[in-house]
Amino acid sequence: MNTTNACRRHAGKALFLTWLLAVGTTPARAEQAGTAPAGMPAMVTGAQIYTHLCQGCHMAQGQGATGAGSYPALAGDPAVASAPFMAVILLHGRRNMPAFASKDHGWEYFHVLPSLTYAQIAAVINHVRTHFGNHYKDVITAAEVKALDH
Repeated sequence: MNTTNACRRHAGKALFLTWLLAVGTTPARAEQAGTAPAGMPAMVTGAQIYTHLCQGCHMAQGQGATGAGSYPALAGDPAVASAPFMAVILLHGRRNMPAFASKDHGWEYFHVLPSLTYAQIAAVINHVRTHFGNHYKDVITAAEVKALDH
């Protein structure tokens, strides 16, 4: 093995672990709308949040997927009618769906999960409820999402 390549790999691992430690120790709760927790880019629209966090499992058009796991479709799903139901799932997780409430995840996971503010959770819920064939016009607010976080 080439010593230069081994050094590069070691430096890459060290850089990754430094990043992982920084992101894994995010402060609990970033309350202000538009303020992202440490280590996470400030995503300002529900569409951006969906693209970066949700579509990997639920697919680009919300059609869901089956493979290594089962990821429900959000397109035309009757559960999407309830914004509070969606908020509780995003806040606290459900079955294989991880929780995205702002909190310090510590080392409880192999990988560090991003945290979302209440405003970001509301934005992605409102996006899903008005896209992918869903036509729900009522919106959920950051304050309503916060009230569900207990």
